[in-house]
Amino acid sequence: MIRSEILKEIAPILRDQLVVCNIGIPSQELHAIDDQPTNFYMLGTMGLASSIGLGLALSQPKPVISIDGDGSVLTNLGTLPTIANNPANNFILLIVDNGSYGSTGDQPTYAGRKTSLSKVAEACGCERVIECSAENTGTVLQEALDSGQMTIIVCKCESGNAKMPVITMDPVTIRDRFMSAIEA
Repeated sequence: MIRSEILKEIAPILRDQLVVCNIGIPSQELHAIDDQPTNFYMLGTMGLASSIGLGLALSQPKPVISIDGDGSVLTNLGTLPTIANNPANNFILLIVDNGSYGSTGDQPTYAGRKTSLSKVAEACGCERVIECSAENTGTVLQEALDSGQMTIIVCKCESGNAKMPVITMDPVTIRDRFMSAIEA
C-alpha cells in the first residue's frame, strides 16, 4: 500500500477528529480523498505537523491526529523528545514511513535504510510507540483513539504518490475554517 491508499482507508476514522496533515502531496491526497474543515493542511512547513499537532492537543481537549512523514520527522527530530516530555493523552502522531521524501521526488530517507523511527521515539522517551504495516493502520489508529493515551504510530508502507490536484484554498482560508472547527 502507498500513502494515499492508507489515507483512503483511515478517512472515516479521521472525519471526527482534528487532523494536522504533513506538507505537499500528503495534504493534497487527504484533501482530495475527504476534505473536512477539521483538517489543517500544511502547505510549506516541512517537519512541523507533529509540533503543531502537539501544541493543539496541549491547548484543548479534543483528539488531535498529526499525519507526518518519515522525511519530515527526520528534518525535525527535536519534535520527538518534545512530545515525550509534554504528554497529551489526546494526541496521536501517525508517521507514514515510506522510506522516501515523497513530495520532492521520492529520494530515499534514512528511515528507509538503517534508522528506525520507532526506536528513536522510544529512545526519546515516548511511552506508547506502535509500529505497524500499512494494512493494519486503520485498526491501530482506532485502537489508539480508544485507548485515550498519547500514541506514536509508525506505519511502514511503500513509496509512491497518487496524482491529486493542488489544494486551491489559500492558507488563510485553511486556517480560518480549521479554527472555526476547533471552536465548534
